[in-house]
Amino acid sequence: MKPRRYLLTISCPDTVGIVAGVSGFLAQNKGWIVEASYHSDPEAQSFFMRNEVLADSLPFGVDELRTRFEEVANKFKMTWKISDTQVKKRVVVLVSKEDHCLSDILHRWRNNELDFDFRAVISNHETLRGFVEWHGVPFHYIPVDKNNKQAAFALTDEFVNRENPDTIVLARYMQILPPNMCERYEGRVINIHHSFLPSFAGAKPYHQAYERGVKLIGATSHFATAELDAGPIIEQDVIRIDHAHSPEDMIRLGRDVEKTVLARALRYHLEDRILIHGQKTVVFK
Repeated sequence: MKPRRYLLTISCPDTVGIVAGVSGFLAQNKGWIVEASYHSDPEAQSFFMRNEVLADSLPFGVDELRTRFEEVANKFKMTWKISDTQVKKRVVVLVSKEDHCLSDILHRWRNNELDFDFRAVISNHETLRGFVEWHGVPFHYIPVDKNNKQAAFALTDEFVNRENPDTIVLARYMQILPPNMCERYEGRVINIHHSFLPSFAGAKPYHQAYERGVKLIGATSHFATAELDAGPIIEQDVIRIDHAHSPEDMIRLGRDVEKTVLARALRYHLEDRILIHGQKTVVFK
């Protein structure tokens, strides 16, 4: 198990002295940096940084660290955050009937590969209740149909808000979140879908792709926004296929890449490795 660390993430206008200012501040306070990542975007004239600092190396706690760091942050006009790895992030998962992404998350969570506070699973179907509750995770069934969508999403929002999540995972949740939920949880809702959009939208995308003879299938994980499937991209991957693969083969392979990409995106978010900049992300892997 890794020792307790403080995670410092920063975005700010690019200029001279940012790295020196941050590392100098930490050194003056005896902070031991065990991981450091930087990125400069010359077009946006922006700078991004992530540092991991051993908590025990500092003579004070995280609240005092935040207070003392404000002077450096103000000097460089930083947007910044310091989180404590001892405080597990709270996660809520929304899912429909397909269980491959949820199963993978539950497996990684039970084996401590993904370390978080699993608050609840919310679904518009009862299908996965037994499976979820077997893992000791609360399951909430909120049916959604065309005649009750507004009421259903109001209830969903209530259940989610009750858990005060740091992260909401749409693990093949086959409903479109209303704009007000996307805006309220901006930068916290992670979605996964196949990478055929916009070419093969709608029902049975793998069958459509099979008919067109595609040679690559893949998956995209992104932050959900009010504009459907247009949020900042976190992670993507592909698998090469050929004429010998049937639609069923493509679906199976597609599920494999979907769950892998989603797990990566969730890990990056749990470890504060993602910095959002407009419609793009900086991901320190």
